[in-house]
Amino acid sequence: MIPALPPLRLVLLTIALIAVGAVGGYVASRIGLPLPWMIGSLIATALVVLAWSPAPLQEYRFPNGLRSLFVALIGVMIGTQVTPELLGKAASLPVTMIGLALFVAVCHLGNYALFRRVGGYDRATAFYSGTPGGLMESIMMGEGAGADTRILTAQQFLRIIFVISLLPLGLSLWVGAPVGSASGLSVGGPDPAPVPPESLALIAAAAVLGLMLGRVVHLPASQLVGPLILSALATVTGLLDLHLPFWLIATAQLVIGTTLGLRFQGTNLALLRRCAWLSALSVCFMLLTGAAFALVLQALTGIAFLHLLISFAPGGVAEMSIVALSLAANPALVSLHHIARILMTVIELPLMARVMGFPTNAEA
Repeated sequence: MIPALPPLRLVLLTIALIAVGAVGGYVASRIGLPLPWMIGSLIATALVVLAWSPAPLQEYRFPNGLRSLFVALIGVMIGTQVTPELLGKAASLPVTMIGLALFVAVCHLGNYALFRRVGGYDRATAFYSGTPGGLMESIMMGEGAGADTRILTAQQFLRIIFVISLLPLGLSLWVGAPVGSASGLSVGGPDPAPVPPESLALIAAAAVLGLMLGRVVHLPASQLVGPLILSALATVTGLLDLHLPFWLIATAQLVIGTTLGLRFQGTNLALLRRCAWLSALSVCFMLLTGAAFALVLQALTGIAFLHLLISFAPGGVAEMSIVALSLAANPALVSLHHIARILMTVIELPLMARVMGFPTNAEA
């Protein structure tokens, strides 16, 4: 158990790490990286904890409440993108959800084979490292089944980090401009007009009330989904017309990127190298599989290939929603599919574990 830091030291370290992330984000924005404030801050903080690892960080953990608040702001932003056009796609959702369920099964089995035969992992470690979602559930169930939790944790976090790094790079090459650097709806451009203080207060209220709603109702991915639902209802009914300023969305990217970079804290470099190349293979396999499903589903439903591709990319819900926002790629539709992917993985995991002969949580 890591002892709690004194409040003043916790605040100062948090400010210092966000400043490091901000430097990384600024450099990334200047050299034209996609999603610069998230990817740049991720790289900068990861380098600090991997290459330097100063003593004050040994007892540090980023305040979860602060991260939750900024994830909630992303949820508010996504909720404002819920339009009648999205509701009109409801008839296509059963088809895409069936495709998503098949995608989860194909990716899990393919990853299991990859980690088992190429990586040489034991059965339990390969099985729980290969899930395309359900990070915490995979780690907890894997520990009960005797998996190597160091490898399992590294593979699951690297999955998210590689997806949110590789996908924007690929999309930037495709669209011909860095993702997150265009203006307008993008989260990388300047605001057309300043957002008044009363609008900022409404945004903050929607985020906080949405967080409370998500926790009370026990929604999946509650930090994102609660604010999303609240702001979507307000937008569709015409009660509110919220517009999050660029600086606020960029700050949310910065905080999320900083917390992802800190995931490398205390990581063994030799273990990380072993996991990294396997994770790169796994992510490439899942992205190519997702692209194949997107092509088929585009023909069946008429939903844009880009929207489906981002919907099937197995990153984190908040992170993939930021990618969708940066391309105006129907972020509400994307978020819905990512929440469903996590739920499907959580349902599939104990069922497949029984088939494979692993103990479930109830048996561990």
